[in-house]
Amino acid sequence: MQANMGTIDRVARAVVAVLIVGLIASGLVSGVLAFILGVLAAVFGITSVISFCPLYLPFGITTCQRPVRK
Repeated sequence: MQANMGTIDRVARAVVAVLIVGLIASGLVSGVLAFILGVLAAVFGITSVISFCPLYLPFGITTCQRPVRK
């Protein structure tokens, strides 16, 4: 499993995950929507920690910086 997420992508996902958790914890979101957003927040949190998004693979997407070839 090779990293395919860059720093900006990882930070953005982590921020969105924290915001979603905050909405759920404050009670602004509840019920089925809270469950769905909670799962999304968990996925965003995990993928930002491991720097790998499985949905990027089929499309060949990577947000990592490529090393400069000399």
